[in-house]
Amino acid sequence: MNYKLNTGGADKAKEPVWVALRRLLPLMAGEGRNVLIALAALLVTSGASLLSPIIISHIVDTFIAGKDYQGLFTWSGVLLAVFMVALVSGYTQTRTMGGVGRRILFNLRNAIFTKLQDLPVAFFNQNRSGDLISRINNDTDKLNQFFAQALMQFLGNAFLIVGAGVLLLVLNIRLGGAALLPAVAVLVVTQVLSGWVRRASFTSLQTLGNLSGEIQESLANFKVIVAFNRLDYFRDKFAVANAANYDASVKAGAASNIFIPLYGLASTLGQLVVLAYGVSLIAAGDLTVGLLIGFLLYVTNFYTPLRQLASIWSSLQLALAAFDRISEVLALKSDMDVVPAEARAGAAVLRFDNVSFGYPDGKDVLKSVSFALERGKTYALIGPTGGGKTTTASLMARLYDPSAGTVLLNGKDIRAYSAEERANQIGFILQEPFLFTGTVRDNIVYGNAALAALSDGELTGRLETAGLSALLSRFDKGLETPVSSAGEAMSLGQKQLIAFIRAALRNPELLILDEATANIDTMTEQLLGEILKQLPASTTKVVIAHRLNTIDSADEIFFVNGGTVTAAGSMENAVNMLLHGTMTS
Repeated sequence: MNYKLNTGGADKAKEPVWVALRRLLPLMAGEGRNVLIALAALLVTSGASLLSPIIISHIVDTFIAGKDYQGLFTWSGVLLAVFMVALVSGYTQTRTMGGVGRRILFNLRNAIFTKLQDLPVAFFNQNRSGDLISRINNDTDKLNQFFAQALMQFLGNAFLIVGAGVLLLVLNIRLGGAALLPAVAVLVVTQVLSGWVRRASFTSLQTLGNLSGEIQESLANFKVIVAFNRLDYFRDKFAVANAANYDASVKAGAASNIFIPLYGLASTLGQLVVLAYGVSLIAAGDLTVGLLIGFLLYVTNFYTPLRQLASIWSSLQLALAAFDRISEVLALKSDMDVVPAEARAGAAVLRFDNVSFGYPDGKDVLKSVSFALERGKTYALIGPTGGGKTTTASLMARLYDPSAGTVLLNGKDIRAYSAEERANQIGFILQEPFLFTGTVRDNIVYGNAALAALSDGELTGRLETAGLSALLSRFDKGLETPVSSAGEAMSLGQKQLIAFIRAALRNPELLILDEATANIDTMTEQLLGEILKQLPASTTKVVIAHRLNTIDSADEIFFVNGGTVTAAGSMENAVNMLLHGTMTS
């Protein structure tokens, strides 16, 4: 299945703003009460802003013109009270929506991280971790900023624009109509350019994800980069990604900021029209000075929010682009479903029945392969690099599903087992095991609830029973030895010991070792060999290795190459197949 994330969402670039906002509303599920409080505070704030020009106009025409200072002070107090109410309601709105935004950010990151854990290995093979990190951190933060700040500003400004526009027309339809003419032209231009702004924002986020990918890859492989003196190679790759992000960011910034001077020009034109036309109406006796001041204030109340909408509009476009990238991940479905299946007769612990497999956009790695692994035996998979050994082992552990055929575990389709059931029956030890930051104990009991419930003493007793206590003595502080995911303070051999202990304590029916001893010293390898001998006699072991001494004790050897898995027979024949890729007679 193709899990490659792409630039989906560009087809929505021209959708109306209300349609776009409706797509974001489900993110506020469960926040109804808080949103209502914020909306109520918003209406109070906006109402106060619309009420103040009328009060000021009344003060000018009635009290200042009539020199009624008592009334002037009284109504000035009323105006101050209106401003104080607006201050309190504005704070309430900001604080409430700030909480909503943070909770949306929290829930979104949880949702994405949970989704990533549900997706199969194929997804991570096809996508760069740096881009996924960018979606989890950067894109969700863009949505947080929108909901915490921009959404209510958008609604509040929209309410102010409508309210001020209506009042301008009610107070004097001719003067109001003239004041609103520049706004009509601006709104038309905004509608035309919104798709371009959206696409530019989306491209900027995509290039940021690519840049994060380059940084992650460089840091993860920094030792190799230094060892091979290839700083120039990664420096050049980073420079290309950084330049692409810079260019995309400049274009997105230019697209987003184009509205600000445009709206500023419309505001200036609106005020000039009102001032020029208003003076002529005053001269004709059709308008008072107070009303002209009120008109100018309403023009400010109309165009200032319109100008603010320019920056809010870019925030909306950025949020929608981020939401598209997040939705792309959340919409993915794993093809590794649990399917019902009946058990078949047979003693094999694992069987391949006409199994074929190929990676997306690549050739088939396995073609109609069939073989069986008997309980309690040791099998070796050999073959050239890239021949399909690790892929075969991955299919055994159901890290992938075959494109054709069936993998049977204990006579039942392996897809019928849940992930927990499968992990309890199959152990997988890699060449470079991954450890989590914590202690040796944390890593040993990881994913095993029964072991996690044991005390240190009980766990130590379990290790002694399993013959693993000698391995634990290799760590200075025993179970409490600190472990870093970076692994700087721990040798590769020590890390591999922990991985072996973790797998052995599960007593798996099938244990797969993929080059598990390739990077460790001979003494550690011998110690690990002793561990394997102490596993239950019923444990089936599959060993992938290039060292001949690692596979000389195997009961059966399979040669994996060219899409086939062939029984190699004797060790001599296996060596010949490794050297020449052919079987001897």
